[in-house]
Amino acid sequence: MSEYSRANYGATTLDMSADAGLRKFMLGVYNKLGLGLVLSGILAYLTSAYPPVRDAMFNIQDGYLVGYTLLGNIVRFAPLVMIFGSMFVMKNPSAAAANLLYWAMVATIGAGLGVWLLVYTGESVAQTFFITSAAFFGLSLFGYTTKRNLQAFGSFLIMAVIGLILAMVVNMFLKSGMMAMIISGIGVLIFSGLIAYDTQRLKLQYYQLGGDQRSMAVATSMGALSLYINFINLFQFLLMLLGNRR
Repeated sequence: MSEYSRANYGATTLDMSADAGLRKFMLGVYNKLGLGLVLSGILAYLTSAYPPVRDAMFNIQDGYLVGYTLLGNIVRFAPLVMIFGSMFVMKNPSAAAANLLYWAMVATIGAGLGVWLLVYTGESVAQTFFITSAAFFGLSLFGYTTKRNLQAFGSFLIMAVIGLILAMVVNMFLKSGMMAMIISGIGVLIFSGLIAYDTQRLKLQYYQLGGDQRSMAVATSMGALSLYINFINLFQFLLMLLGNRR
């Protein structure tokens, strides 16, 4: 074998090894995401359909949701407290801490999702979930395969999320149906972009980690958390646009 052939063979072997490692890493992220969605579905059903738990979290009058109990509000806002708290506490998290944060977020968000099963029909929720799943698959595949650098959009999308949150807070007082629809439409666009962006970011992060197993374990949990939050938000905004209320 010539020197040129050996060099090409070596480069090809390295590429195949890197691709296999990347696929294993991304599969770990998607597996954790899938398990998180399953757990969320179970908890959402429990908090909406099992009376003792439902009544501990939600105020129900004549079969309709009228508000949250103290426990419901704690569960409702706990994910925000955890995500912002982790920014200050978990500067350099261990794999165990990142894993704990992921499952704590999944559990509290999943329990809070029961509200959607009380507000919207089961058929609407199921249809919207399948639409969200198909959209997520397509957007994540695009982020994984595209040669276009999506990282330049990252800062814009994060700022857009902050603006979206502020608009939602304002509309809590205005209670404008039209504004709610506009917010939902914008939310769908923002989190669709974030799914593609975060998928590409994880792909690039894998190469930056250089095979460090501890760092990749942390990245798997944190990457699954990013995609999980994007999926749930896309689902909720689509449900507000497409869902039929009870």
